[in-house]
Amino acid sequence: MTRTTLLGEVKDAVTPRASLLILGVIALQVLFIASYVGALHHPRPRDVPFAVAAPPAAAGQAVARLGKLPGSPLDPRAVADEATARRQLLNREIDGALVIDPTGGTDRLLVASGGGALLATTLEKYLTVLEASQRRAVRTVDVAPASPQDFNALSSFYLVVGWCVGGYLCASILAISTGARPANVPRALIRLGVMALVAVGGGLGGAVVVGPILGALPGSVAALWWLGALITFAVGAATLALQGVFGIVGIGLAILLVVIAGNPSAGGAFPLPLLPPFWKTIGPALPPGAGTWTARSIAYFDGNDTASALLVLSAWAAAGIAVTLAAAALHERHRAGHRPAYAS
Repeated sequence: MTRTTLLGEVKDAVTPRASLLILGVIALQVLFIASYVGALHHPRPRDVPFAVAAPPAAAGQAVARLGKLPGSPLDPRAVADEATARRQLLNREIDGALVIDPTGGTDRLLVASGGGALLATTLEKYLTVLEASQRRAVRTVDVAPASPQDFNALSSFYLVVGWCVGGYLCASILAISTGARPANVPRALIRLGVMALVAVGGGLGGAVVVGPILGALPGSVAALWWLGALITFAVGAATLALQGVFGIVGIGLAILLVVIAGNPSAGGAFPLPLLPPFWKTIGPALPPGAGTWTARSIAYFDGNDTASALLVLSAWAAAGIAVTLAAAALHERHRAGHRPAYAS
């Protein structure tokens, strides 16, 4: 009877491929910590789009003063009047506005907590101190308030995270159950079809839960439904594409893009102007960021300023479809080229 050494047992139990995958998991773990802590450990405003509504002379002085603040927390610009400031705020062109009263000692700060409660409170703190230094008071007016059932305006972000999780989990299950790379183009089309059905069901489920059931988000249930379907399918198709190119490693790459890079940069916990430059830049280009922006626009801003974010999500979906089908075609051709030839 042959005795197996401990080293032999280890080699048999942990193959070189498994070792590489474990090293990949450790790398993802470290990147997860670095990404979340790096993005969220020290939020502070940077170049927040901000309007000043006042008579021309006062507006010019205020814009100059706000533009010279240490660390450049605000990106100020003068607007004609309060109505213009409110319109730009509701169109998501700016994140706040100061309306100066030339005849009194109290000005108005316009914010929109529906776009991120922490950003609204941060602007209030900044402007209260700044106005006090000018011996003036400030009264905050919330133009697009978050729902009382939507604490810190986080429900949109959590909703989008749920849709993203559904997308890459469904694609991962298809890979684990029948192989990471589909055998041929028809199989790839079937996987994409399954992904589309899951996306429609998951989108509806999420929209109904946060709307009619929990009352966490206002806005159109139908609009949120189709947004959820697009997000779920975009993430799922992208995961299928990564699996088609890289095999089972594609699941890890999908987690890297969506969870590690996408979630902390989405503007959910901290709105984009509070994030460091790197995360602020990549967030809108990734599904969680584009989805969170659109969900908040639907809930609190009458669907304004969603075209760019919807194009981003559509691009992810289209690229996922194209790469999935191309990878399946190449895999099918490769397998056909390696089939043994038999004489007739």
